[in-house]
Amino acid sequence: MEMTVNNVTDGKKSTLMQLVPVMLCFFAMGFVDLIGTASNYVKDQHHLTESQAGYLPLLVFFWFLIISVPTGLLMNKIGRKKTVLLSLGVTMLSLVIPICGDSLTLFVIGFSLLGIGNAIMQTSLNPLVTNLISPDKLASTLTFGQFVKAIASFLAPIVMTWGAMEVFPTFGLGWRGLFALYAIISFLSIAVLGGTPIQEEKPDKASGLWESVKLLGFPFVFLCFMAIFCHVGIDVGVNTYAPKIIMERLSVPLEEATFATSLYFIFRTGGTFVGSFCLRMMSQKLFFFISVLTMIASMVILFSCHSLGALYTGIALVGFGNSNIFAVAFSQALNNRPKERNEVSGLMIMGLFGGAVFPVIMSYCADFLGGVAAAVAVMTVGVLYLLFFTTRIKKTA
Repeated sequence: MEMTVNNVTDGKKSTLMQLVPVMLCFFAMGFVDLIGTASNYVKDQHHLTESQAGYLPLLVFFWFLIISVPTGLLMNKIGRKKTVLLSLGVTMLSLVIPICGDSLTLFVIGFSLLGIGNAIMQTSLNPLVTNLISPDKLASTLTFGQFVKAIASFLAPIVMTWGAMEVFPTFGLGWRGLFALYAIISFLSIAVLGGTPIQEEKPDKASGLWESVKLLGFPFVFLCFMAIFCHVGIDVGVNTYAPKIIMERLSVPLEEATFATSLYFIFRTGGTFVGSFCLRMMSQKLFFFISVLTMIASMVILFSCHSLGALYTGIALVGFGNSNIFAVAFSQALNNRPKERNEVSGLMIMGLFGGAVFPVIMSYCADFLGGVAAAVAVMTVGVLYLLFFTTRIKKTA
């Protein structure tokens, strides 16, 4: 009996020691969210139009469409942990490149590599968690991972603003000092995860590219894919347009308006922390419904209000509401096809391509239809789809 208790205790300690480096990788996963604030600085620095700047997130999120499914197949060959380590290496390289100069070409290359690294990471890191956690705890654990990821997202605009204002030594980098800091953390993530033993199950079969894509033919898998597509589109849309809403409605400079992005990530971070507990105590369907209602309220506020307090409230509400959408949709998809988790993960992460599509559509709407209210209308379409998806969520994932 004593030996059994000791084995259980050792097992919990082992899982905790494995989860800590995995959560550090979730922090590195959040580096992709710097693109929203960074694109605003690049736009000002290189005098780009709204529609031209709208293509900068495309450089990042386009790769989710191209890389995600092949990454799912790569995991079947080399394993999830090695795939995560590869993604961290590419991410570190993407952060080093903008340190070398501030030309538009270097930003294009760096943002592209950031997208490639993050596509590989998101495809492989989430399934890696399934090797450590039981299916009934998957949604709450992924939500806690999103909480850790959101911390990196929240810090990015703050560090960029401090760098631009020379609050701390940036060695001539200015707002680009963030890239140096996150590059160092990427290196630490590689070292810690590389030294952590994680046992992985072998796939039953080696799937081909077409076999993986055909999984979208399952209606529920496709619905989850579209939920993630809309979630990330809204996320990047708010990340990019929250400062622009403040600037247009209240005529304040970018350095002051950037706090809107920080506010969004504060509430998104808090939302994921709350969600990691709530998803253990209530059904995923109920919690998802509450989250979507919060987002609907935020869209109404952002579309119609002109006071600073009201706009901050709208940004906070969409941050809180959108914080747990990914974890629920992703876990629903993985648990729906448990024997094909690597392939399904690739498909779900391919849905992050919404982060490229939404900002481009929003930027053209803002340019041609006049003002940021048109961009908010585009995000509202995504929120309405999530309301529909709520009716399809299964009671037990």
